[in-house]
Amino acid sequence: VSLAKKAGMEYMVLTTRHHDGYSLFDSDVSDFTAPKTAARRDLVSEYVEACRKKGMRIGFYYSLLDWRYKAYFDGPQRDPQGWAKFQDYVHTQVRELCANYGKIDVFWYDGNWPWTPEDWRSAELNAMVRKLQPDILINNRSGLPEDFGTPEQRIEPAKETTRMWETCMTMNDNWGYSKADNNWKSVKQLIMNLVRCAKDGGNYLLNVGPKPDGTIPTPSVKRLEEIGKWMDVHGESIYGSERCPLPWTTDGILTGKGNAAYLHVFRWPGKDITISGVKNKVLSAKLLMTNKEVEVEQEEDRVFFRNLSRKAPNSLDSIIKMELDGKPEAMPSFRHIL
Repeated sequence: VSLAKKAGMEYMVLTTRHHDGYSLFDSDVSDFTAPKTAARRDLVSEYVEACRKKGMRIGFYYSLLDWRYKAYFDGPQRDPQGWAKFQDYVHTQVRELCANYGKIDVFWYDGNWPWTPEDWRSAELNAMVRKLQPDILINNRSGLPEDFGTPEQRIEPAKETTRMWETCMTMNDNWGYSKADNNWKSVKQLIMNLVRCAKDGGNYLLNVGPKPDGTIPTPSVKRLEEIGKWMDVHGESIYGSERCPLPWTTDGILTGKGNAAYLHVFRWPGKDITISGVKNKVLSAKLLMTNKEVEVEQEEDRVFFRNLSRKAPNSLDSIIKMELDGKPEAMPSFRHIL
């Protein structure tokens, strides 16, 4: 599930085939698929239908590698004929995914290692994807940069400020279901990760590993529900947000959109909050949760929020929205710490 800002909507990315080669969709080049084994159903088709019913954008994850193929381990130099056959299989399945399910918004490759984009014929592959899906976004894991980067289990903004990026991260320690893994991130930590991504113009792709029967683990459900409740009230600080140059503060993280800046306070100090490095003039401030005006003072780059409640308005992340005299700008001396 991507807690994303693409056109102000979330989207989901389904693992259509992982490294083991098992495809959740019908394929002319494989019998190791959900429709041809026990499920007897095209699960990708059901996923697409469910997303469209709920107005969610659709993403497909597809692993280029397949552990069942000896040619993958041998590589194109040691087994050129086997590699060519393997590549035809991969390209055909990507074509099936892009041709058989209507409009797809994101294609999320994985598993290109250790071979080169030339070995995978990635330029040819992606050209085919774009021909079939002209409006699609493609990630960088075919070995080519394409539309967006994908740091994994870490938040690492793209160096180019205009480039899109998306952190993919687990809720516990495993991508797939693990009965023994109870090391769940707290809801507050997940929201903090989301805010950190939004601050630097990124998306947050939060993984869910279904149980063997296909149901979503209860800890995942609870976390997604809590994040959803928080987003219902505070979503404007995330959706459509842009890179915010204002520096981190002791009390929180700032996101920005248009002429607004949003101070996300995860550790509410009570009574007063101070931030610094703000070049703009602050015209007004309010609590996003209640729309209650906040008393604000400004001395050069420092902004003081006065006479706040002792108790945090929201136990997860309380937000003070500032209306500025222009897009958020940091004082020059603070820009090196962004």
